[in-house]
Amino acid sequence: MLPHSRWTRPAFVAAAFAVVALIGAVAAYGRNPHPKDSGSPTPSPATAPAATTAIPSPPIPLQRPEYEWHEFYFTRAIYSSGWGGWGRGGNSWAIDYPKSDHQFVTVLKRLTNLDAFDWDNAVRLDNSMIRRFPFLYALEVGSISLSDAEVEGLRGYLKAGGFLVIDDFWGSREWAQFEYQMGLVFPNNPIIDLDLDHPVFNTFYDIEEILQVPAYGRYWRGGQTHERDGYEPYVKGIEDHDGRLMVIINWNTDLGDAWEWAEQPDYPLEYSTFAFQMGVNMIVYAMSH
Repeated sequence: MLPHSRWTRPAFVAAAFAVVALIGAVAAYGRNPHPKDSGSPTPSPATAPAATTAIPSPPIPLQRPEYEWHEFYFTRAIYSSGWGGWGRGGNSWAIDYPKSDHQFVTVLKRLTNLDAFDWDNAVRLDNSMIRRFPFLYALEVGSISLSDAEVEGLRGYLKAGGFLVIDDFWGSREWAQFEYQMGLVFPNNPIIDLDLDHPVFNTFYDIEEILQVPAYGRYWRGGQTHERDGYEPYVKGIEDHDGRLMVIINWNTDLGDAWEWAEQPDYPLEYSTFAFQMGVNMIVYAMSH
């Protein structure tokens, strides 16, 4: 069981600084290909910026282990549409990958006692292997166009108890495309607004305000938090017929970029703090509902 937490901001800030060394070290490592049974294409090594100071190595192996059992895998959805198709290079599903995933798991393991797999885990929507993992993360869905097999795979995954987190898409045009695609998956399950009294906002941390988390590069160039006409952040969702939240939709915000660049001293702590707290809450909700 995970400890129930009501951390104050100072306590979370202290924990955030405690993991900065680990984050910086993780950012410096390239990663090996996925296990053969992951259902994902073989990626090339990551090209993350090297640490600028000597930082202790994180407590994870340099060589990716063989398949092993853990309570939690941070699983990223691979979909065939968007930019260049299935492959990793220059494709929508792989934005911020794998650095964002690695750094989030590093912080997750420091903030909870969850037994999480230390590496990334990307799986295709049309691969039956996806049902092994109750948590699924998908981003840049503003141009997504699901194949019939992907629609069936995602529908089956969610009906079987899976939980999908949507992140990093902006504005009315991208919303319209995403809404249409989700209508193919669940034509009779409407997208609803999630109020702050929904359990997902207080299952581990108490979230009292929805922040718009900006992309690091965009914020660094001028302090702008929005993209296109996505001026206001929203958290929406799709429930099954029993009221279980199956899909949580973070629109007009970019949690993954905050995870990826949390170690940068010029990225505001308020955004990375919110992004990590939301991430932990979503995982605890997914693992307990």
